[in-house]
Amino acid sequence: MTQPADWRVYRGTGDQHDGLDRLPAPPPWRRFDGAPPAVEPAPQQAAPSLPPGLVDRAKTYRPSPEVVDAVNAAMVLRRPLLVTGRPGTGKSSLALSIAHELGLGQVLHWPVTSRSQLQDALYRYDAIGRLQETNLYRTDAAGSVLPIGRYLRLGPLGTALLPRRRPRVLLVDELDKSDMDLPNDLLNVFEEGQFEIPELARLVDTTSVEVGTADPGETATVENGIVRCHEFPIVVITNNSEREFPSAFLRRCLRINVQPPDNETLTMIVQAQLGAEATAAAHEVIARFRALRRESELATDQLLNAIYLTTSVDTADPATMSRLVDGVLTPLTWNPPI
Repeated sequence: MTQPADWRVYRGTGDQHDGLDRLPAPPPWRRFDGAPPAVEPAPQQAAPSLPPGLVDRAKTYRPSPEVVDAVNAAMVLRRPLLVTGRPGTGKSSLALSIAHELGLGQVLHWPVTSRSQLQDALYRYDAIGRLQETNLYRTDAAGSVLPIGRYLRLGPLGTALLPRRRPRVLLVDELDKSDMDLPNDLLNVFEEGQFEIPELARLVDTTSVEVGTADPGETATVENGIVRCHEFPIVVITNNSEREFPSAFLRRCLRINVQPPDNETLTMIVQAQLGAEATAAAHEVIARFRALRRESELATDQLLNAIYLTTSVDTADPATMSRLVDGVLTPLTWNPPI
């Protein structure tokens, strides 16, 4: 009997491949009719567009099987993935890993704060700048009124919703820090896969406007003031459990709780980042980290920093090095004495 092929498009191994070709068609209720360009650039498998430092981080990230399955389920259903977990467990790195492995280019990053608003992530219109330049120059070199698209730039969410055959990866970082209304504001955009730019929709003399995007130096054409996706983006929303989300928002997401890496995964991460020789030389630091982690909250990057410090700094005073390592491995919930 022939065994079925692995349904997982994303594997979490750090090795690049074009697995999107195996992604099933979206459910009928998650199909969008945004028209992609006739010709799109091929995925840059040999030359990832992530910056080198982020490529290393993406290559060495090792998600658990449960996280890999959750990512693939979200991709099949074309739904956002709400990732919950302690600080330092690799929630943000998951988005980098997906983008690198599937050759989807730079991650579109929306860091959320208490002042974040939906429109900031969709687009920004510099009306004051347009007024000032219009009053100063009146017209451009060709004698035409300065185009409105010159003053309009799509944000990370708006850029992610541009119509493409291959989805972009969008990282909505720390949504639990947002204003209470923001998750509800996102509902229609995630459900409909589109949004309107009123400044363009009310134009009467043109239907196509070229605007800036969240990708530096890149532009896109907006038709009739509507940005409508063709493939729903791969949306990773991180959450540090600082608040509850509305049930209407939660039911539109797939949810996964990222656990701190176990000892085997921790060793794999250290070896991938620093090499087997550094891992072997720092077995005492690793043991100390594991013991501390059983009693308090620590992040994996604290261990990496501690190992790099012990293997890079040459000191003959073990007590000094021990104090430095203790400082790096300070629990995240540590309160200084008064």
